[in-house]
Amino acid sequence: MEILKIKPAYKDYLWGGERLKKEYGKDTDMSPLAESWELSVHPDGPSVIIGGKYDGKTLKEFLDENPNALGEANKDGELPILIKLIDAQDNLSIQVHPDNEMAKELENQNGKTEMWYVVDAKDDAKIIFGMKEDTDKAVVEKAIKENTVLDLLSINDSKKGDVFFVEAGTIHAIGKGNLIAEIQQNSNVTYRLYDYNRKGKDGKTRELHIEKGLKASDTKAVKKHKTPNLEDGTRLLASCEYFNVRELNLSGEYTLKTTKKSYCALLNVGGNSVVNGEAFSQGQCLFIPATDGEIKLEGNSTILITETL
Repeated sequence: MEILKIKPAYKDYLWGGERLKKEYGKDTDMSPLAESWELSVHPDGPSVIIGGKYDGKTLKEFLDENPNALGEANKDGELPILIKLIDAQDNLSIQVHPDNEMAKELENQNGKTEMWYVVDAKDDAKIIFGMKEDTDKAVVEKAIKENTVLDLLSINDSKKGDVFFVEAGTIHAIGKGNLIAEIQQNSNVTYRLYDYNRKGKDGKTRELHIEKGLKASDTKAVKKHKTPNLEDGTRLLASCEYFNVRELNLSGEYTLKTTKKSYCALLNVGGNSVVNGEAFSQGQCLFIPATDGEIKLEGNSTILITETL
């Protein structure tokens, strides 16, 4: 079983910073660097395999040639996820993602449910996550136009290790000072509802998508999300039909069991370790094709383990 090292695609959105380059080994001239798409088959940012038999191939090309690598649970033959690292030097827009039905109808893409894991956060960092209470969409629309929509939203303090499960339809935003690992559906559909009247690189106010965004939105009060500890020594961060994500705080040795049911993606969000004798550095992502086997991990790292089960 060959473990694939992955080179990400990069995005230079205006709210990004420099931490992904300085602290997480991202080799790009982009400035600011907002996102690294660590594991992606999306045409807007495909990731590429580094080294080994498949060196230089995109991950999509590899999976097209080796569909069994996705595993038995992935019956449509397409990687259902996209994994990112996000450095928010400034606030992201208040936004929402549609569900599958609406996204396919309007954009011919998948919907977007996602999970955020807070890799690091400044003392004053915030996460905007859903509505404070059940709210009529007409009230939300009026608040957007009057620049008071923040008053309706649940604004949360953010700290390292926090988890937010952002189902499609949830109004949300990453606040400045957060460094986030995002595991999401394979989609790039975003409806911007409010953007602090900011201007883009062209000097014009950035486009809003209020009509589509409100149609996509669930404006009921947000529900709390639980992340239980599991018997295998990991913490379950999120589990849905698209992805199952666990946190492993590695200290010493750990044996990770893989199966034919699903591929396995490893994202190192802190520290340095070794995987099957090969260095696994902070910020690095690995793709393990679906197979029955064991992976030996050694060192001191926080690792996110993603599968589709």
